[in-house]
Amino acid sequence: MPVLILLLSLWLLWTPDLDLAQLQRTYQAAPSDRMNVLGVDLHVRDSGPRDAPAVLLIHGFGSSLHTWEPWAQDLSQQLRVVRLDLPGSGLSSPDPTGDYTDSRSVALVLALLDQLAIPRASVVGHSMGGRIAWTLAATHPERVNKLVLVAPDGFASPGFAYGEAPDVPATLQLMRFSLPKWLLRMNLAPAYADASALTDERTTRYHQLMLAPGSRSAMIARMQQSVLVDPVPLLQSIRAPTLLVWGQQDAMIPFSNATDYTQALAHSQLLALDGVGHLPQEEAPEHTLPQVRNFLLSTQ
Repeated sequence: MPVLILLLSLWLLWTPDLDLAQLQRTYQAAPSDRMNVLGVDLHVRDSGPRDAPAVLLIHGFGSSLHTWEPWAQDLSQQLRVVRLDLPGSGLSSPDPTGDYTDSRSVALVLALLDQLAIPRASVVGHSMGGRIAWTLAATHPERVNKLVLVAPDGFASPGFAYGEAPDVPATLQLMRFSLPKWLLRMNLAPAYADASALTDERTTRYHQLMLAPGSRSAMIARMQQSVLVDPVPLLQSIRAPTLLVWGQQDAMIPFSNATDYTQALAHSQLLALDGVGHLPQEEAPEHTLPQVRNFLLSTQ
């Protein structure tokens, strides 16, 4: 009987993929915003003066390049702003290699910069994208000017160990088949300190892009392949000036982790935001942009 109830529930909550062409008409600014990079069809937006210093924006888990919209619009007035959907996120195709490790992400980012003829860039990363950003800065310092880390991932939570693949619960893996909008909203809500920031429009965008063909399987594969390493040695090797941006009410990656980063990073400063959660770029762009802009434009 429990199995029958589970099967009936899945049938009632079954959530099929959405049509990719329709998603592209809704969320892709131009047909030219597509690049084949290392065999992956990536959704990329490249705005601002081509001869200006470049900044690359890397989104977090389950997100897309749209998370940076207020920042990108502002920064592209003076900088060349490149943002992408990571493979299997947003409108980018799943990676045909099935490799969603951080090393593969770093290789894709470097190849993207090479194809755009950008030898060096400042790099901005949020959450998982922050981990990719600081890994890039540690392993390829010659390619990174400055770092902006927005609530970055990297330090293991209590009960988790470095060097071990995480155990993704079977209930979470069921999202391949069932992801109703109300359930996603319930899981997104803790990311915002201000509940009004999670608008229906924003929830719809997150939901629809997660229903892109292959996206949910790619998300699960990325979770299964996210093997954390002790970040301290890598962080201590970084010489790029770094700005940490962190909401003090972050319920996803605790604000207390900021201390670990400032202690490990030799050239870092912290922008702490009271009353802000895990997504400062969405929840409080007006409070983050002035310092982020000044940091990126500074010649020091």
